[in-house]
Amino acid sequence: MVIESLVNPRNAEGHPFEMFFLGLVYASVAIFLSLWIFRDYSSLVMVFLTVVASIPLVYTVIGIEEKKDDSLVSEKFLLKEHGKAISIFVFMFLGYLAAFSFWFVALPENIVKDIFSVQLETIRSINAGVVGWSIGSDFLMQIFSNNVKVLIFCILFAFLFGAGAVFILTWNASVIAAAIGTFIKGSLGNYVGTIGLAKVTGYFSATGAGLMRYMTHGIPEITSYFIAGLAGGIISIAVIRHDFGSKRFKHIITDSLDLIVISIVLLFVAALIEVFITPRIFS
Repeated sequence: MVIESLVNPRNAEGHPFEMFFLGLVYASVAIFLSLWIFRDYSSLVMVFLTVVASIPLVYTVIGIEEKKDDSLVSEKFLLKEHGKAISIFVFMFLGYLAAFSFWFVALPENIVKDIFSVQLETIRSINAGVVGWSIGSDFLMQIFSNNVKVLIFCILFAFLFGAGAVFILTWNASVIAAAIGTFIKGSLGNYVGTIGLAKVTGYFSATGAGLMRYMTHGIPEITSYFIAGLAGGIISIAVIRHDFGSKRFKHIITDSLDLIVISIVLLFVAALIEVFITPRIFS
């Protein structure tokens, strides 16, 4: 892809914030192409096109991380190095999220209903599933177990398809963006009658509240998914490149297991924030 060819994955590790703008471009182009060519199926096609655009970069980054395991250096050093790749993925995800959220709010309502139809239905299903749950340990385990299922899918997709986890994460970006966009639009209704500075301030306030509501726990949650996806991708490439039972292969498996453990711990922290902190701040 032309845009992707302008980005050097090795240089991107030193400038991960650039991936935010790359994610913005990928997601925005995907939205308008899906509307132009496949409007009736745009809610899924935009996710597919975003994934297709992202896979070359993601796969290259995973390959670079797998090669780092060949050095047989300390696990602490490897984890620090893998953090550079995670930052690339997280910033690119935030780019997707920003683009999807912006267009959800900016585009006319009839177009939004076409682009995000499946995402909005998913949100309604999720909300229906948590009705009756109250804040507490039971709700925590419900949230955590659901998120673990997503994490397992990230590992499996990455293992089976190399960079396959990017599909699940891009889908999640579109669903979260629909939730954020819905919250922002609902909040903006309070400022319809205002004018001037008050209206501008209200817009910024609604947008900031919408982002904070979902990203307070969303950042650690999504980061855990990327860590798990990276682990699955590293194992996938290692299976292709190394003989089973070799010292290097065992080292890679150990490194990947460490990443998975870290992702589970981070996912539990995200669940704690979602259940006990976010509702109290934004209730």
